[in-house]
Amino acid sequence: MTAVSNKLHLISKMCLRSMSTSGKSDHSCKLLVLGGGAGGCSAAAKFVNKLGKGKVIILDPAEVHYYQPMFTLIGGGVKQLPESFRPMSNVLPKNAMWIKDSVAKILPNQNCVKTNSGLQISYEYLVVALGIELHFEKVKGLQEALTDPMSGVSSNYSPMYAERTFENLSRLKQGNAVFTLPNTPIKCAGAPIKACFISEHFIQKAGHRKNVNFFYRTSLPVFYSVKVYADELQKLADQRGINVATSHELIEVNHHNHEAKFLNIKEPQNVETIEFSMLHAVPPMFPPVVLAQSSPDLVDHTGYLRVNKATLRHDNFPNIFGIGDCTNLPTSKTAAAVAGQIGILYRNLANAMEGKDVSLKYDGYTACPLVTGYGSCIMAEFDYDLQPLETFSFIDQSKEHLSMYVMKK
Repeated sequence: MTAVSNKLHLISKMCLRSMSTSGKSDHSCKLLVLGGGAGGCSAAAKFVNKLGKGKVIILDPAEVHYYQPMFTLIGGGVKQLPESFRPMSNVLPKNAMWIKDSVAKILPNQNCVKTNSGLQISYEYLVVALGIELHFEKVKGLQEALTDPMSGVSSNYSPMYAERTFENLSRLKQGNAVFTLPNTPIKCAGAPIKACFISEHFIQKAGHRKNVNFFYRTSLPVFYSVKVYADELQKLADQRGINVATSHELIEVNHHNHEAKFLNIKEPQNVETIEFSMLHAVPPMFPPVVLAQSSPDLVDHTGYLRVNKATLRHDNFPNIFGIGDCTNLPTSKTAAAVAGQIGILYRNLANAMEGKDVSLKYDGYTACPLVTGYGSCIMAEFDYDLQPLETFSFIDQSKEHLSMYVMKK
């Protein structure tokens, strides 16, 4: 990790040199974008081209931008962590102002945002793209286990721990490998499945498969939300000897005893304990707390930004739009979903700025390349109704294909 730390330090210096950040003064803009992830970067880039220099402000404290879909491949040893990030200053559009700060409060009735450093930014229009937050501490013992590099515990969901997945895999010669999915909405619900299948293939290729048992435990009532893909995944799991159980929530990790405890959601009196040699744990995830703390009118009952699922416009504030993981859109939280949303958001927000009807509709399109091993992938694409919405009509996308793996890679 030393090389990575040195690169992050260098990036920090580059950020300070290569892109102007603001001092302690107030700002105003035509469009304020909260968040520099996939959704925020995309929205800012499109509107800088439309509105011109000085009209768009991006608020994000991060020095680096991670391409998070690569984390699964890092965990499988296919990619290296330094390949997954770039300086934030290299990713954000140059003609936008980047304020390197965090959101302290959104004041939608006053059309302004306050930052942690005390700045106040006024806007005419606001795009909220704050993502979703990881909460490892919500599972008893998990954070402690992750601080011990020899615990056998990892998570592809954080750049701090993704490399450890492959380190643990490389040491695994016998015992139980356990993979989890929590009882909350998460980024890319297919990623835990990918981690399991890739790991199983690695152990198979390493010649240790007969000595390693694989367990997949998901809090969901189904293996995967879309039946046509779930059926194929279950068939593959059966063929490869992966023990799958639904409605099982990870509630405790004891890395000293190498035990993971799971609550049976349907039968809460039953708790399953599995001894592990390797545990890939996905943390519970929640919307940024600043949304609900700013105004109850901003969020739904779960704390996610409430937007119209078709237009992406806020239900209560017509000059606010949302994109990506922080919204209450009833679709899978993936980079592909953001790609499907950005065109609708751009045209609807542009129409709003011009006093036109906001009528274009997002159909919930999302995609998840379900990597099932080194060289195989099921390309899941679907809509709000969990019906396939596939791109490649000349192949059966519910089956494994090398071409889909190459596309993912």
